[in-house]
Amino acid sequence: MAVAAYLAGVLAAIFWMSGVPRFAKLFELTPPVIYAYFIPTISTTLGITPAASPAYDWMRTYLLPIALLLIMVSIDVPAILRLGWTAMIMMLAGTFGIVIGGPIAFLVFGSFLPEDAWMGLAALSGSWIGGTANMVAVAESVGLSDAGLGPIIVVDTVVGYGWMGVLLFLSGFQRRWDERVGARRDAIEMANRRLAELQTRRTPIDIRNAAVIVGLGVAGAVVALVLGEMLPTLGDPTIISQTTWAVLIVVTGGLLLSFTPVSRLEDAGASRIGYVALYLLLTAIGASADLRAVVAAPLYLAAGVLWIAIHVAILFAVGRLIRAPLFFIATGSMANVGGAASAPVVAGVYHPAMAPVGLLMAVAGYVLGIYAALVCAWMLGVLGG
Repeated sequence: MAVAAYLAGVLAAIFWMSGVPRFAKLFELTPPVIYAYFIPTISTTLGITPAASPAYDWMRTYLLPIALLLIMVSIDVPAILRLGWTAMIMMLAGTFGIVIGGPIAFLVFGSFLPEDAWMGLAALSGSWIGGTANMVAVAESVGLSDAGLGPIIVVDTVVGYGWMGVLLFLSGFQRRWDERVGARRDAIEMANRRLAELQTRRTPIDIRNAAVIVGLGVAGAVVALVLGEMLPTLGDPTIISQTTWAVLIVVTGGLLLSFTPVSRLEDAGASRIGYVALYLLLTAIGASADLRAVVAAPLYLAAGVLWIAIHVAILFAVGRLIRAPLFFIATGSMANVGGAASAPVVAGVYHPAMAPVGLLMAVAGYVLGIYAALVCAWMLGVLGG
């Protein structure tokens, strides 16, 4: 309990600091997620926390399905489908670029990377198709060690946010791109009209809703884990483990519940509680990792740059083919690579009123993420096995 309390306190301090004005610039450059992983890693290196603890085991087992269920329940699938075909094609093109880019990058750099590098790249595919929740889910699925996740988080942050910076720079050239390809600006107007249909219904959380959210998350996680243990492992090397089955059950179940009145729990903050569970899980993973694993990051960084380059090339080729505005190319890319935290920022820079489109496209990434990333993981496993 003392170990779990320390990790919870570290997470609380990180997010408290992220809201302090004097630290605003720091957290603009580096997201809280990187501190949630590396501060516990440093704590273990200094002997403050143990390298192994029953607290870590419990958090790894239960917090991931709790987080995924509460995030998926909150997804508005009909709103995503109403975005229009241009937005969805660019979203899917970005996902396709990530799925095939990983195996190509591994073919180029695999011989220079550690033996289990394919597992790390599989986890990175999860992050770049849906965010941190999918990264952790795929890492658990393929059996990536806690130490192996260290360099992957470095690549995710450096390459992912580096590409975000490039996209922000390119916003100044969107008119030139749109005129050159004869972009269909009506697609942006259509998406803008759809925004008028969205409603913001956030309400302060009360005891009733809090009890239902926590009860749903914990009970749903346990049911998914029990069902997952009844199903066989698949793949050689294993891609669909019993943990993966539990993740797929909880993700699919959460999506089904999002079509029911259960989705109203998002008004009280179901997904936000889910993200707290996810980041708390990340502190446990970080605490049981080895800081020396980050030494392998430079080679992983090179693989990550090639991977992103393939993703970008496919996006621009498809964008030119369907005459997509640069707005949808940039937002479709960041909806994959950056997720819900970054896509609205990029969308808002290109068109200030369109930030919610970035959010919806990122949410579509969450829906696709675990399924597409497992396909990428399978291909990487075949190459690295």
